[in-house]
Amino acid sequence: MMIKKFSIALLAAFGVGGFTSCSDYLNTDKYFEDRVTIESVFADKERVEQWLAYAYSFLGGDNADVGTKDATRNSFTFDDCYYYGDRDINYDSKEGSQLSYEKFRLGEYDENSWNGAWDRCYKGIYQASVFIHNVDKNPEMTPEEKLDYKGQARFVRAYYYWLLLRRYGPIPLLPDEGVDYTQSYDDIATPRSTYEECAEFISNEMLQAAKEIQYLTRNGEENVARPTKGAALATRAYALIFAASPLANGNNDEFAQQMVDDQGRRLLSPEYDESKWARAAAACLDVMNLPGDNHGYRYEVYTVSANTADVGPQSRPTITPPYDPEFSDQDWPKGWRNIDPYKSYRDFFDGDASPVNNPELIWSRMANDGNGMNDLSVHQMPRTYGGWNTHGMTQKMVDAYYMADGSDCPGKDREIGRGDGSERLKGFTTLEDMKEGKYPELGAKYSEFDLSKPDKDQPGVGISLQYVNREPRFYASVGYNGSVWHYLNRTETKDHNVKTWYYRGDGNGFMNNQFHLRTGIGVKKYVNPRDVNGNIVWRYEPAIRFGDILLLYAEALNELDGSYQIASWNGEETYTISRNIDDIKRGTHPIRIRAGLPDYAPQIYANKDELRKALKRERMIELFAEGKRYWDLRRWKDAPVEEALDIYGLNIYLNENQAEDFHTPIPVYDLRTTFAPKMYFWPITHNELKHNKRLTQAPGWTTYD
Repeated sequence: MMIKKFSIALLAAFGVGGFTSCSDYLNTDKYFEDRVTIESVFADKERVEQWLAYAYSFLGGDNADVGTKDATRNSFTFDDCYYYGDRDINYDSKEGSQLSYEKFRLGEYDENSWNGAWDRCYKGIYQASVFIHNVDKNPEMTPEEKLDYKGQARFVRAYYYWLLLRRYGPIPLLPDEGVDYTQSYDDIATPRSTYEECAEFISNEMLQAAKEIQYLTRNGEENVARPTKGAALATRAYALIFAASPLANGNNDEFAQQMVDDQGRRLLSPEYDESKWARAAAACLDVMNLPGDNHGYRYEVYTVSANTADVGPQSRPTITPPYDPEFSDQDWPKGWRNIDPYKSYRDFFDGDASPVNNPELIWSRMANDGNGMNDLSVHQMPRTYGGWNTHGMTQKMVDAYYMADGSDCPGKDREIGRGDGSERLKGFTTLEDMKEGKYPELGAKYSEFDLSKPDKDQPGVGISLQYVNREPRFYASVGYNGSVWHYLNRTETKDHNVKTWYYRGDGNGFMNNQFHLRTGIGVKKYVNPRDVNGNIVWRYEPAIRFGDILLLYAEALNELDGSYQIASWNGEETYTISRNIDDIKRGTHPIRIRAGLPDYAPQIYANKDELRKALKRERMIELFAEGKRYWDLRRWKDAPVEEALDIYGLNIYLNENQAEDFHTPIPVYDLRTTFAPKMYFWPITHNELKHNKRLTQAPGWTTYD
């Protein structure tokens, strides 16, 4: 990306949430007609604000972590859910077009399509670099303001590099002051740096940003999208975790051997270095140890207090998890006695939890763009009430969720050859079950039933026994066949709390168009009980949250054999980093307790391989639909196996008279699966390769003719 060094032609910017009077700051025509000098811009505080907001503006679109499929295709990965339905047809493979999700899934896009992230990131890097080198010139700002703004710009510049590293692998690191566009392409050509060099650069920049940023907390919704010290330290932890993971640490496979710069230098380290895991764990601990009010910690996972009142579907009485001798009799954070595990998880994502002072939210782009969080909810909602009905969860994802007592569901992963020999449960809930108060997790109360209606229309009746007695996160995330969607913002009470079936011929089941779930299993995560199309509860993007950092901390510690002494981010203490079970539990316990699940068995903690499997599964469940698993499968080098397995779902071609067979998983053959090594990293466009003669293409992708 060739960028100008001394002046810019400011473009028409689109907004990014979280800045006061954003429309004024981004109204470039108000101040600029073509070009203006750096000196005149940075002499005016309002223009300084505008410049910083413009540097942030490139975080939307392809650079968002969570959103609908048109912009954020990796919100889901391929083994957990399919963005399908309304992208079945094959759109032209051109920049800015809407490609079929299948083409994306199979790696059939080309080097010059769907590839706007590279350009957006480097534009943002340039804007932030100019800001860092010039904000001190402003005579209207206090030294503290200048330092904080510089830290924000340094954060966003390093964050763009982080997004590039995650997507494209090793990338060129530009000179700090920018590139002088007056020189020839040959003179300013820049090769890829190694993965380790990129991660170290991001780590150092985020460390500096954390020292410059003046705030641990941003008050007010207008400031939530501004980074804090915690956001900088958390992104630093991400970069170090990825550098420690198998893709970049001790990778000597054929793909890694071909991943070289223009001089033939290997860009993915073939030598394994365990200390990288220790540094990553220490970086997570830096976030975990940030101070908060009343001598506590700044961050903790979000919880909702236990509730005994019944005020309708949005707030049923708390369903107490099965008794656990460790967690049932203690209050949060040592147990779940005084919290509601279901609502604690659901409300964090559906808009009921405010982003302001949320103890788990570390950083968010807020609403990101027009294809963001609200549009995501509409795509998940059933078609009969205005949704697009196009996000089909896979059977593999359904099976990942635990039973309420922490055991595996019967028949887990049977179809993909990983089962324990058990059979899936058969049969369905009955009206008598509801009358006896069975299965309260289904949210049905017999006292509220209208018995003049058929049994099929009664909440909780006719539900496959595969979907009962599951953990709370299951009910917050899975739109299983026969579940209730609330639509509490609809005008007519009769239109509230609608039981939705995916049998063929039942309105949201198979039909001869694109608006049906290819797997017969819907997605409820992010959908608020009050949501209806045209009246969606506003919610924020969970770009960085504390639950993720806790699981990364446990993962990094689990990989260690030795013990390491590592200084904290501010040098005020030295951590002893080792595979200490009590330390690992500091990462796992908050997640398990909030989920209403018992702890892992001692033998799991004692075995590094078994705990690794458990933590990968925990991340699959806890971070479902948050844009994490796509990258996790790549950094773990698990994608060649996990993304190549056949996709299983329900037999959507059957009607309610064949209910048992409908719920028997079958391969979904029109959802083809594959993984090729070239899909570890995204390709570089031919145009960029032409401009930069030292830039090498990722293995498996083509260069220009």
